[in-house]
Amino acid sequence: MWIHPEEVLLAGALWVSERANPFFILQRRRGHGRGGGLSGLLVGTLDVVLDSSARVAPYRILLQTADSQVYWNIACGSSRKEITEHWDWLETNLLQTISIFDNDEDVTTFVKGKISGIIAEENRLNQAEEQEEDCGKFREAELKMRRLFGMPDEEKLVNYYSCSYWKGRVPRQGWLYLSVNHLCFYSFLLGKEVTLIVQWTEVTQLEKNATLVFPESVRVSTRTTEHFFSMFLNINDTFKLMEQLANIAMRQLLDNEAFAADRSLPKPSKTLKNVSALKRDFDARAKNERYRTMFRLTQDERLDGHTDCTLWTPFAKMHVVGQLFISNNYICFNSREEDLCQLIIPLREVSIVEKADSSSVLPCPVSISTKNKMNFLFANLKDRDFLVQRISDFLQRTPDNSWGDTNPLSLIGHSASGSAGSDSAHKGQHFHPGLPTASQGLLQLYHRDAPEDLGPKAMKEKMKEEAWNIHFSEFGRGVCMYRTSRTRELVLNGIPERLRGELWLLFSGAQNEMAAHPGYYSDLVEQAMGLCSLATEEIERDLHRSMPEHRAFQNETGIAALRRVLTAYAHRNPGIGYCQAMNIVTSVLLLYCPEEEAFWLLVALCERMLPDYYNTRVVGALVDQGVFEELTRAFLPQLYEHMQELGVISTISLSWFLTLFLSVMPFDSAVLLVDCFFYEGIKVIFQVALAVLHDNMDALMSCSDEGEAMTILGRYLDNVVNKQTVAPPIPHLHALLTSGDEPPPEIDVFELIKSSYEKFGSLRSDVIEQMRFKQRLKVIQSLEDTAKRSVVRAMMTESAFSIEELEELYCLFKSKHMTSCYWGSSSTAAERHDPSLPYLEQYRIDPAQFTQLFTALAPWVCGGHTHTLSARLFRLLDQNQDGLVNFKEFITGLSGMYHGDMTEKLKLLYKLHLPPALCPEEAESALEATNFFTEDDRGEELKEGCADGEDKKGPDDRVKDYRYYLRMWAKEKEPKTETIKDLPRMNQEQFIDLCKTLYNMFSEEPLEQQLYHAIATVASLLLRIGEVGKKFNNGSKRTEEAVQAPPPEPLPEEEGVSGDAQVCRALAEAQLEPAALQGSDEETKDDTSVSSYSVVSSGSLQCEDIADDTVLVGGGEQRRGSVLDVDWSITFEQVLASLLTEPPLVDYFERKRDIQSKIAACKAQRAVERQTSSASDHELAQHSI
Repeated sequence: MWIHPEEVLLAGALWVSERANPFFILQRRRGHGRGGGLSGLLVGTLDVVLDSSARVAPYRILLQTADSQVYWNIACGSSRKEITEHWDWLETNLLQTISIFDNDEDVTTFVKGKISGIIAEENRLNQAEEQEEDCGKFREAELKMRRLFGMPDEEKLVNYYSCSYWKGRVPRQGWLYLSVNHLCFYSFLLGKEVTLIVQWTEVTQLEKNATLVFPESVRVSTRTTEHFFSMFLNINDTFKLMEQLANIAMRQLLDNEAFAADRSLPKPSKTLKNVSALKRDFDARAKNERYRTMFRLTQDERLDGHTDCTLWTPFAKMHVVGQLFISNNYICFNSREEDLCQLIIPLREVSIVEKADSSSVLPCPVSISTKNKMNFLFANLKDRDFLVQRISDFLQRTPDNSWGDTNPLSLIGHSASGSAGSDSAHKGQHFHPGLPTASQGLLQLYHRDAPEDLGPKAMKEKMKEEAWNIHFSEFGRGVCMYRTSRTRELVLNGIPERLRGELWLLFSGAQNEMAAHPGYYSDLVEQAMGLCSLATEEIERDLHRSMPEHRAFQNETGIAALRRVLTAYAHRNPGIGYCQAMNIVTSVLLLYCPEEEAFWLLVALCERMLPDYYNTRVVGALVDQGVFEELTRAFLPQLYEHMQELGVISTISLSWFLTLFLSVMPFDSAVLLVDCFFYEGIKVIFQVALAVLHDNMDALMSCSDEGEAMTILGRYLDNVVNKQTVAPPIPHLHALLTSGDEPPPEIDVFELIKSSYEKFGSLRSDVIEQMRFKQRLKVIQSLEDTAKRSVVRAMMTESAFSIEELEELYCLFKSKHMTSCYWGSSSTAAERHDPSLPYLEQYRIDPAQFTQLFTALAPWVCGGHTHTLSARLFRLLDQNQDGLVNFKEFITGLSGMYHGDMTEKLKLLYKLHLPPALCPEEAESALEATNFFTEDDRGEELKEGCADGEDKKGPDDRVKDYRYYLRMWAKEKEPKTETIKDLPRMNQEQFIDLCKTLYNMFSEEPLEQQLYHAIATVASLLLRIGEVGKKFNNGSKRTEEAVQAPPPEPLPEEEGVSGDAQVCRALAEAQLEPAALQGSDEETKDDTSVSSYSVVSSGSLQCEDIADDTVLVGGGEQRRGSVLDVDWSITFEQVLASLLTEPPLVDYFERKRDIQSKIAACKAQRAVERQTSSASDHELAQHSI
């Protein structure tokens, strides 16, 4: 690459000059390439350790002048090919021009100006943002990574670090390269090279630890080995980036979505040294994720910046120190002291932003007023003017929302009264404001007509409502409410039933999503209702199992609302669709919220608060199950050991987490946990689960089996009661089924929550997230292993490969699929991966990927013909013709080639030269001839017979006919075993193509001469058989068909044309790429003088081989009249019988072949690519990826 001219004082130090002219010198770095001796080893070691090779490429071109001692570096290159192109350009375009200059300074000025102009033009043409932003040193490091590890241009480097890799007990100092899809390490010390490549999708564990052997190191574990890296300059920064990259890889395995760089990042105010655009992208992602989690914001929210400040809190009459966060839709504040104060102000609610008067007590204040008359005062802002300008910019982009932050309860009466006359207007709609559940929760509908309760429990409930009203008057109501430790106390004491829906919506962040998408739910319902899918079938099946003990779901009103919400969400998010536990959670949401609010609460649960809980493999719940086990080991070590022996933790905890205790605890008690969950997040569920185990520790320690432990925990949870509830008791089905003779003591749910905070309140959300990451790696890789075992078990009965071979093949197949996900493919990842399918059919590859695997693994090597054969096999295996082949189909084809008997192998080879294996272009040329032989008149006879039979049959026989047709239909559905008699006949063009394939297959065999002799003999025999068969089979047929339709026109005969030229014409039309005929008989004789049957060494069938050897043995005279005989055909039985007469062919097809060597070679391919790609000569072009 051309570089801006840099001064070089010592041209000879560490460099070797390879070319020179009066103005330019081409130099190579010592230690690069071959030779170099001790000095080369030392320079190579220094380059790796000091990273000089990242700054300076191994080749460079210097500008020199006769009178000056200063050199100018004008170009560098990572390979000899690249630098040679620059050298040739200089000699061609500049050398002659600058030779006429008189002054050396003019030469230097001219060349420097020319090079700068070229660089400016390249930058103008190259508009890629990441290349413009990345500094020169980083681009050099990325080029070095691709050169060292054989990576394509699609593989993007994120960052690189100097560190030590522990190989045995010896640390190797080198460079760790972290790309989007790979972890790579390279070291070169005194001639010893260490290269390591690990795919992120193969990582099973990632840990940062400190031991005596490995001081402050990072351990990267895969299924087969462990790698230790230490001596980082900033180990925390490196480890965080590793976590992010591993998380993206796990997401690829889970959703099959490739990484996409964020193109909307703001440009940095200054060039960041050694930081790539991708690294900035990852840092921004991490900050956005923390910001969204802290304030429960939507997934598309992006943090613009944050600054330290103070907030005036009117309720406490003091300034609270904390941080102010600004994003595209929100202004948020979080106090430095935990739980002191948190604030979320949506920009849609902001009416005025102004700079207040500054004073010594209140420096640099900013006042923000909202539409509901709340005022917030921030002070001690460092760059107040810039902050106000940013907020103003975002406000200008915010669409005006007319209804603002209105209290949802105030809308209820208005909606209900205004809906009476609008029923007719909404008659055709599934969801409209006139529905009872559109404006109220189901509990309000059923309590509306109940008499007012004046008992002590009702009074307690009213006191709770009054406490919340006082809180609203002090701290505000709605999204802009101050959230303090007082808010948490009120939540832990239980949210009143009338306020529950409003506060769930507020604390979960669902209110913001609903406000940002008005009308979204009703539109979604109209789109989704009436559609039939697997999700809707499962929803219908579970509708009446959702809280059947509650009266709200014992009639169509509740059931219909539940159906609409679940169906709408399944339509919104087909990746999740529907999971069984969702019906229970949604039922509870509908009790307290109108339909639309319940829908957005479900969105918040599934997509933010319980990530990946409700997908097809409940990965999120399994991850939290692993976190729970780890927490049990930390807080209750003795119980953990005993429970592990019983294997009970994993069994019990899954239902607890999936349904938030709603399915295992009485409803009135579990709903209080849901209150805490919406405010605190998942940590409350962990705390309560640990408290349940702690309370039952003595009983569990004395258990001897899993069933006893589950009974103890089940009975305990059944008796967790809420003594303050005002609602009539709802019978708990689980409690009815598990109650014994002696009722166990009741446990107050408030006491349980209180004890969980007292004993396990030290749990922090960020610690849980860290544990979740560790468990996610383990869970997803465990699921992948389970999938692999299931696939191998299923294929054991359908193929003759061993378990180990099937596992290796599955890994290669999946690896090819995954590689295409991040290095591009003709089809999208979603098309090739469908998680709803059985494991055997989930991963699918397209023709290009199939060709790569076929070339690497197939036993039939056909030289240049391999790609054609691969494409035909792909079409043969692709039974549903969707352009994709799954693992089962792939193994079926491969197993036939490796483990089939001779008949099976020949049958497969025979099919590869008939439709549908032939591509449309290949099949079209032989269509007439094929139709001629496969035409069957029996269909006409059957139709006539059926017509006659129907006339004769009376009405009494029709019932028998139906039964007969049903039996016939059942027989048709049964899989038929294909026999060799079912195979269609092969015409002459297809037969010639088959001969070509066989010639190519034998070209690398040790006994190729005997095989060529055998196939030539068989070919000539089959040609004669075809001629005889033509006279025998087609003579009478042609006379019958002459009356009905004219026969296919024969190809025009050419007089005076030799048999050789005719065969060449046939081969050319059959797309065999024949070589040109030799000029004389003597040359032909010389070519075939090695043996009586010519040797094919070029990988394609020569015309002379067929003309002189095959046809003239006995078949030349029969086809002398035309280029292709459309009446000629043979059957598979004839091909098989002819091949059986030649022992070399029998031995070839019956020979057992070992796939292990092919698998090993395929695995080693990456290492080979790395070695060839690091070659410094022109060979680089031949091995480029």
